[in-house]
Amino acid sequence: MKKIVIAVALAAGLTGMVHAAGDADAGKAKAATCVACHGPDGNSIAPNFPNLAGQSEAFLYKQLKDFKAGKRKDAMMDAMIMPLDDQAMQDISAFFASQKLKPGQADPALVDAGKAIYKGGIAEIGVPACMACHGPAGNGNPGSGYPQLSSQKSMYTEKQLKDFRTAAQNPADETLGRTNDPSKMMRNAVKRMSDPEIKAVAQYIQGLQP
Repeated sequence: MKKIVIAVALAAGLTGMVHAAGDADAGKAKAATCVACHGPDGNSIAPNFPNLAGQSEAFLYKQLKDFKAGKRKDAMMDAMIMPLDDQAMQDISAFFASQKLKPGQADPALVDAGKAIYKGGIAEIGVPACMACHGPAGNGNPGSGYPQLSSQKSMYTEKQLKDFRTAAQNPADETLGRTNDPSKMMRNAVKRMSDPEIKAVAQYIQGLQP
């Protein structure tokens, strides 16, 4: 029994999984300041803001906690997160997780290149297949802490991948890029990807249907 408990604890630590137990009804009111960017139902109204609808509650809660703790940085989010206590973050996460994600569309010219990377990676430069963690349809794996990607805004996805790459290429300076991926999983995955490769896979992800 002790070995099982240790194994579960290690798995949770490796994925960065955070349990949330929010109230979606309470979260709707508390999310009033979020909707200007993320939409009233979590479907973003602008290409640079992410969709939150249907995302794993635990993943959303972890991101809010990381913003609050300074582990993930964004000037706009830093201001938004400041007045929120832990219960508010849980409730907001529960609200957006309960919403229905609207399907996106990909640029047809980039779909084939993006699909090849998403499903097969780029073996010659050590890029793993995205679907290994996020699933063939981009539904993610909430239990392991891997987020849903399907229909995510390509501009947003592209920026996040580039931020992870910046962090991977500048390991001595944690102020550069994005560093809140458990065990550096995303940093290691994208550190050798080119801009066109990132753009293609971001477009493919935007076209994955929820």
